[in-house]
Amino acid sequence: MNNSFRQRWQQLDWDDLTLRINAKTTQHVQNALARDTLTLDDFMALLSPAARPFIEPMAQKAQQLTRQRFGNTVGFYVPLYLSNLCANDCTYCGFSMSNRIKRKTLDKTEIINECETIRKIGFDSLLLVTGEHQTKVGMDYFREHLPTIRRYFSSLMMEVQPLSTEEYAELKTLGLDGVMVYQETYHEPAYQLHHLKGKKQDFHWRLETADRLGQAGIDKIGLGALIGLSNNWRTDCYMVAEHLIYLQKRYWQTRYSISFPRLRPCAGGIEPASLMSETELVQLICAFRLLAPDVELSLSTRESPYFRDHVVPLAINNVSAGSKTQPGGYADDHAELEQFSPHDNRSAAQVAQSLIRAGLQPVWKDWDGYLGR
Repeated sequence: MNNSFRQRWQQLDWDDLTLRINAKTTQHVQNALARDTLTLDDFMALLSPAARPFIEPMAQKAQQLTRQRFGNTVGFYVPLYLSNLCANDCTYCGFSMSNRIKRKTLDKTEIINECETIRKIGFDSLLLVTGEHQTKVGMDYFREHLPTIRRYFSSLMMEVQPLSTEEYAELKTLGLDGVMVYQETYHEPAYQLHHLKGKKQDFHWRLETADRLGQAGIDKIGLGALIGLSNNWRTDCYMVAEHLIYLQKRYWQTRYSISFPRLRPCAGGIEPASLMSETELVQLICAFRLLAPDVELSLSTRESPYFRDHVVPLAINNVSAGSKTQPGGYADDHAELEQFSPHDNRSAAQVAQSLIRAGLQPVWKDWDGYLGR
């Protein structure tokens, strides 16, 4: 693909970026905190080990910006796992084809049961998730079931295998609003180490997915790196920021979302190559808020209830709650089908209550169906 993020990525040297991040000083951090508009170099300073003593002022500034831009609202969404079939072998995922787990793909009746159960809980914003299996859960499956699902929800996002520009454009006509596509890691050698079989081995096809989404006019694009997959989470997260800024300039009509997934326990799982403490995760979230005040920052149930309760009020404006990570998990719970074990197992109502106690307003409905349709 001509003129895609791949060209920018090729100019970025991983080892050089790592050295630059680690070379940042207290003065660099103070300069970044003094600015209203951050450069990527400022973001690098806030991401660096030198910024650790400055987490408190970073958090205060991040919270102020978040309240200015988003008020006291926090959007609620929930993932609906349609299938755990997968044609890839990835070392870190419970759905990996080599894992001997029960496989299931929801049919129309089961999908309707899940949608009705989720609506009763109160959600109106849905993230559809599948394993990556082109034949069983590819475009034919999406064409068949997206219109049904769309009738239940006013906001519909997807986290599935990367598709072509034309396929994304078609899904938009069926009611798709947003797509989450995580690069997992921007370090190609580490990427190859963890993707052993299947189409997901193609690092560059995945890297250019966000460009195809932008060209298809998808309303919202979600980015992120799987923290702990490469040997340096700081460099990976800096790459996410590069990717975000590139996309914002190129596809300026699109909205963006950043997620912060840390490796979680799963069947056949691996130990993280670089460990990130909870304090460092707070640092990263606040750095992103200062770099991109208008961008949606999202935190999933991979994190603990205590952590989510304390960090969401600082800079997060989108959360999942009551998540089940297996197909059919809402109407009929089968833990053995899980992709990973959530850390925050509270019900959606409990999460909402804790946010209300913190002075925040949970938003279950993103917009009305007649807007922009």
